[in-house]
Amino acid sequence: MAGFLKASAPTLGVLFDLDGTLADTAPDLAWALNTLRLRYDRPALPLGTLRPLASHGARGLLKAGFDLSPSDPYYEELRDEFLALYHDHLCVDTRLFDGVLELLGVLDTRKIPWGIVTNKLTRFTVPLVRLLGLDERAGCVVSGDTYARPKPYPDPLIGAAKELKLPVPALLYVGDDARDMQAAQAAGAQGIVARYGYLGEGPAPEQWPARGMIASPLELLSFLPA
Repeated sequence: MAGFLKASAPTLGVLFDLDGTLADTAPDLAWALNTLRLRYDRPALPLGTLRPLASHGARGLLKAGFDLSPSDPYYEELRDEFLALYHDHLCVDTRLFDGVLELLGVLDTRKIPWGIVTNKLTRFTVPLVRLLGLDERAGCVVSGDTYARPKPYPDPLIGAAKELKLPVPALLYVGDDARDMQAAQAAGAQGIVARYGYLGEGPAPEQWPARGMIASPLELLSFLPA
């Protein structure tokens, strides 16, 4: 923890990533990928294998499931099939992580504005947030195609701060992927690593540029004003 960044301003609001931070979406994403694999006569992959890649969306999952990259000739066709399957199975086994509702209740009680910033496309984000019962509570919902450049660029966080009418340095951004912390650093927000999330592959979370780390959603309270 010694390498983590110091707070640059008092905290006035909180932004959350969606997949792997607010909600465990991995089961439905894995279902879509495995349904696609079965369609092409490939055996299903264990959820445990796919869970770390859930924050990487179609690109990461298609790489795991078919060893395909965006430059491959059949990538777009399989991506569209995968996304269609996921759209029809969007919130079947997806659940908010334990402690998320309690945390959001504390934020609401303390009148601390909060919002969602995800790289998920709007056509998935909007219905999923509604199905999770967060659409009328979130102060803003920024999707991966809301701005020209998604995370790790700072644009989504800067845009979310404007929607909440708060300065970016006064915002915590909670996420479970290195891109989340890179976006927070680039925007000037205070990154908090959701250690309970998917985390992906690559450098350990302790090496990500962040203010701190939490092992469960309610641990975020230690970073908030009383």
